[in-house]
Amino acid sequence: MTTTPLHPVLADVTRRLTERSAATRTAYLTRTRAAAVRGPARGRLACANLAHGFAASEGSEKAELARGQKPNIAIVTSYNDMLSAHQPYVDYPPVLKDTVIRTGGLAQVAGGVPAMCDGVTQGRDGMQLSLYSRDVIAMSTAIALSHDMFDGALLLGVCDKIVPGLLIGALSFGHLPSVWVPAGPMESGLPNKEKARVRQLFAEGKVGREELLEAESASYHSRGTCTFYGTANSNQLLMEVLGLHLPGSSFVNPGTPLRDALTREAAAVAVRRTTQYDDAPGLGEMVDEKAILNACVALLASGGSTNHTLHLVAIARAAGILLTWDDLAELSAVVPLIARIYPNGAADVNHFHAAGGIGFLIRTLLDSGLLHEDVETILGHGLRRYTEEPVLVDGAVTWRPGTPSSLDLDVLRPATDPFSTDGGLKVVRGLLGIGVVKTSAVAVEHRTVSAPARVFDDQHDFLAAFAAGELDGIDLVAVIRYQGPAANGMPELHKLTPALGVLQDRGQKVAIVTDGRMSGASGKVPAAIHVTPEAALGGPLSRVRDGDLITLDADAGTLEIEADLAHRTPTGAAPSGQDFAGTGRELFAAFRATVGPADEGASIFPVLTPTDAETSLVHT
Repeated sequence: MTTTPLHPVLADVTRRLTERSAATRTAYLTRTRAAAVRGPARGRLACANLAHGFAASEGSEKAELARGQKPNIAIVTSYNDMLSAHQPYVDYPPVLKDTVIRTGGLAQVAGGVPAMCDGVTQGRDGMQLSLYSRDVIAMSTAIALSHDMFDGALLLGVCDKIVPGLLIGALSFGHLPSVWVPAGPMESGLPNKEKARVRQLFAEGKVGREELLEAESASYHSRGTCTFYGTANSNQLLMEVLGLHLPGSSFVNPGTPLRDALTREAAAVAVRRTTQYDDAPGLGEMVDEKAILNACVALLASGGSTNHTLHLVAIARAAGILLTWDDLAELSAVVPLIARIYPNGAADVNHFHAAGGIGFLIRTLLDSGLLHEDVETILGHGLRRYTEEPVLVDGAVTWRPGTPSSLDLDVLRPATDPFSTDGGLKVVRGLLGIGVVKTSAVAVEHRTVSAPARVFDDQHDFLAAFAAGELDGIDLVAVIRYQGPAANGMPELHKLTPALGVLQDRGQKVAIVTDGRMSGASGKVPAAIHVTPEAALGGPLSRVRDGDLITLDADAGTLEIEADLAHRTPTGAAPSGQDFAGTGRELFAAFRATVGPADEGASIFPVLTPTDAETSLVHT
């Protein structure tokens, strides 16, 4: 098949990203290549070190680990049995180990990483740890891989911060071939539109807690990922587009024969990609500028999670690639929105998968020149392989061509006939700073709001004002500030969505502007989020006052205020000291003091510089 010429905007963004990242990417690759050696990594360990590494093994496994001829695969898992998305992983290590051994390798569970759920912690103090958990997971992954025992990795993770954290951590061991193993979404439950309706009724006091819990339980009802298109399922789509999942594996339900077969095949692929069997590039070589921009395009085309405007930037920087929000903005202008998945549609990810899913999305974007085809994947060179779908033949997984056309045009459309000609995310900027808006779920008539500011320094104060009727019958832009990464960890403010939706449904013009996050499931109310510079660091939001006229125009990409902020002093204040006592928040003072801005990924990790690389080589 003839490759479609690359879209000129994608080509230009790729060129400039590559030029901008030349020094840092070279530094990263220099370090990564220096760490790569042929033969089992544990062969470099002294006898006492190696004996510690296999002391708990038994029988033939211990003998093979001592012999040092077969590749050893690290399993890093985010299993816990409280969270539905990660509960299926309870059975994965024995299955993965069995397949690794049958394929000619060895495997050990190298470590676990924490997995917290934003759905559980919404509106709670624990949410202030959520974004920081990504970098904790990255460090936990690095610790798991730090023993020089491993020649490849199988990484088990699904939800919000877990997958980005695993990827950032694994990129610090970029010489290792690494394969991600998804667990799949739960089967469809209560339709998301009905769940949202009940939430709004509860916010208005028209139904009680019992009715609300019944609706929520019918929606989140079994093991597997939640079925709306939030950060967890955006993770899965992006990992497949990055070529780090097996094709078509992301949205296969848990507990099915195909899911089990794909899990085994992922283990076999991990062994086959080690240097003992192949000269396949390691993770760090695979996650290059083209792969990162493919992920950006897929996020925009699918109307994915706003959280990935943070995570993709942080992931890219972990590989020495200096991705910016301006890159996303330029791509958003030409990447069409081709998926309608809740909250920007009625369908859930199971419906999306049935309509053609990721395979069709990749096919139509490739055919339109909107994805780089010449990238490395865990199955070899070329993204075209990811237009295929997995099937079982005599109990074994194989791949066949995916559907050449969407099977449900209300859910998934070709790039030549999209829902919208531009992407589902927009970058906005102006006197209040730079932020992000998820436009895919916002009706066209609501994308521009010009109204007086109502300023709140805490989301609970907004909810109290709503409950007291103080926001009834007025147009407003709710400014929720001191919610950035340096202030309190940048918690999601998704708990505000039902109340804001009620006001909008009453005919009021409503928007929200915040230096915090909303959610991967940001809804129908226009929200300029991740606004930076943040208020806690003296950003413009700290000088906004009630009544200031703010205009958010998502289509034009502007965020303006009619006020002379330069001559004002900040009001309000970020939480501090005893404000962080309890729920573990006091342990993260170092994170709050060192975290970077949102548009640089809100990360505590610096980008590797050439000097750092040279220093690391000396110590190697």
